[in-house]
Amino acid sequence: MLFTNRNVLITGASRGIGKAIALRLAAEGANIAVAAKTIEAHPRLEGTIHSAAEEIRQAGSSKVLACQTDIRNEADIAGLIEQTVRAFGGIDILINNASAIDLSTTETIPSKKLDLMHQINVRGTFLVSQACIPYLKKSANPHILNLSPPLNLVPKWFGKHLAYTMSKYGMSMVVMGLAEELKKYPIAVNALWPKTTIATAAVRNLLGGEALIQRSRKPSIVADAAFYILQRPAANCSGNFFIDEDILRENGIDNFDDYAVTPGVPLFPDLFL
Repeated sequence: MLFTNRNVLITGASRGIGKAIALRLAAEGANIAVAAKTIEAHPRLEGTIHSAAEEIRQAGSSKVLACQTDIRNEADIAGLIEQTVRAFGGIDILINNASAIDLSTTETIPSKKLDLMHQINVRGTFLVSQACIPYLKKSANPHILNLSPPLNLVPKWFGKHLAYTMSKYGMSMVVMGLAEELKKYPIAVNALWPKTTIATAAVRNLLGGEALIQRSRKPSIVADAAFYILQRPAANCSGNFFIDEDILRENGIDNFDDYAVTPGVPLFPDLFL
């Protein structure tokens, strides 16, 4: 199996895209650290770190760690890294998936939502990456992969939802900066973004409800794209802003019908593309 004995830390891995990536890599033998806040089931948020960990075990991972983590909290991050290294012996791959979203306009967004997005999307991503670097340096093929968009500085994305755009582009700036800073080691640092909306709790609860879910794709398309990216040699694959469809086509997958929540329904494009 391609990821046997590879140690993978994924933030926001109790559901959605993070969990889908965990399941995909677990099926190839990876050890998975599930980092997320949810430890008790919630009616609007499917899954906890413990239910996700059990699914990951069943998918084939020999070692799974469920670690309650709020990446806004530096002590939580330190504990996450310590537990992961103690359990697995190191860290080979970091997936920065945890993210917050609010598409309110500048006039209407509460300051606490602005702060939340920047604390999680930018600051949290930066600090988790920072904490992992000493261990990634020791890996044979180290990767950081952020779930963030290409730095497409088209004015409409700022005009529609400035606060969210700044936070997601902040995640992408972490990619650009770390790819340059860490290339001498070499540690691969890349971004991955979906071409169409992905069926997640945020889409169902905050953005478009069930109607938008039906026009979305399953998180497995992003997970499959991540699977192919993370196989690449770190020395030759850094500073890229990948799109899921493009990666799959490069690997011989041209038919995406099975990824649709509702086959045949027109899909809704994701933001920033």
